[in-house]
Amino acid sequence: MIVAIMIGRAGSKGFPKKNLKNLNGKKICEYPLIAAKKSKKVDKIFVSTDCPQIKKISKKYLAHVIERPRNLSDSKALGDHVFEHAYYEIKKNYKNLKYIILLFANAPLVTSEMINRGIKILDKNKKFDSAVSTSVYNMWSPLRARKLDNNGCLKPFVKFEYFGDPKKLNCDRDSQGDVYFADMSVSVVRPKCLEKLKDGLLPQKWMGNKIAPIKSWAGFDIDYEWQMPLLKYRLKKNDK
Repeated sequence: MIVAIMIGRAGSKGFPKKNLKNLNGKKICEYPLIAAKKSKKVDKIFVSTDCPQIKKISKKYLAHVIERPRNLSDSKALGDHVFEHAYYEIKKNYKNLKYIILLFANAPLVTSEMINRGIKILDKNKKFDSAVSTSVYNMWSPLRARKLDNNGCLKPFVKFEYFGDPKKLNCDRDSQGDVYFADMSVSVVRPKCLEKLKDGLLPQKWMGNKIAPIKSWAGFDIDYEWQMPLLKYRLKKNDK
């Protein structure tokens, strides 16, 4: 059995009510539900939320609502633990879970095709713990990352030696090869990833350790209002 879990809470400080913003005639949180429903491989959809409006929308897509506990409904709650809680709630009634499709209410760029590709990757190769959507963002290579020191000066966030010989490094954004970012559109995981969450690779421990890419482009989850025009552009491209 393959199930999908979408998580989304009521509160959001950076972009208030981001999950419920209108986008091309739908709420942002509807897009992940549509993708899961369109995938013929997903047997049931679950939604973990404390938001009355998301609950109502979820039922429109025949999703089963899991009450998100209060201790997992504030800004400090980690997605790791919200997914873990939902997984064990589902396990109370469904024992033979093959894969879990993990979705975010603020990540509307997922498609049923991406979900199906992730499932196919895990079917084909048993060594992978998960398959997750990735986008290549060479302009945000760790080589370019900086942080402020105590004097207010910008310093390398990561030691240059981690990238090889510093004398051979340069400012070309493509010089280190492609930089893959998990863009949060979708994660297809085996049950063991949520059962052994503490052993998973940071920062998203639900992905396990052996992670395969579901290659996408310009994917992201929305956290700021300035991302809305980008989101409209990407959705337009998805429709073509």
